[in-house]
Amino acid sequence: MSIKLDGINCFYGAHQALFDITLQCPEGETLVLLGPSGAGKSSLLRVLNLLEMPKSGTLAIAGNHFDFAKTPSDKAIRELRQNVGMVFQQYNLWPHLTVVQNLIEAPCRVLGLSKDQAMARAEKLLERLRLKPFSDRYPLHLSGGQQQRVAIARALMMEPQVLLFDEPTAALDPEITAQIVSIIHELAETNITQVIVTHEVEVARKTASRVVYMENGYIVEQGDASCFNSPQTDAFRSYLSH
Repeated sequence: MSIKLDGINCFYGAHQALFDITLQCPEGETLVLLGPSGAGKSSLLRVLNLLEMPKSGTLAIAGNHFDFAKTPSDKAIRELRQNVGMVFQQYNLWPHLTVVQNLIEAPCRVLGLSKDQAMARAEKLLERLRLKPFSDRYPLHLSGGQQQRVAIARALMMEPQVLLFDEPTAALDPEITAQIVSIIHELAETNITQVIVTHEVEVARKTASRVVYMENGYIVEQGDASCFNSPQTDAFRSYLSH
């Protein structure tokens, strides 16, 4: 099992953002977290690499295990983030570095790769994500879709077992959205586990092998992709019809 959460509760100050979240995702699946704004999707995604720290419950992900009855060590969090990559909604590229420099920075610093080793890894990903012509450009000179592909490539440079996407197609036009969906499909064939937050039902339908529908910090419904055609709850059925 690539991801397993049990009884996760998460707070922002006095406000509870996640309520008793329990779910499983087998290795190699593409899990989509779907729901309206404020449902808790991004909070749950951020729990998966401990950008948000739950108050209680347990998390097992990519061979890392946490019981939030006690605070995880910095070392354990660093190890988790080497195995769990994240593609942020705002891309979070380093503006002062070129595309290829953005890719090789973390593998050299964190994994201890030589520059030659990191460059060899970067070349393959630049080719795979059709970014080779842009390798010496700075993020400022890239379109939104190009920046998104660089962000995906940068996360893949660490060779994670799990890849997290926060609204990967937000503010992208239909053609670029189709490219990102195609990349997610290609990654699924490599047996990487993917977790995708989106509010776009069509993107969810095209990418999900498993789906979790959330409202107000609760999981309302979860299951495999057949849920899209035969939702089990009125809430999910209503959401899909909008």
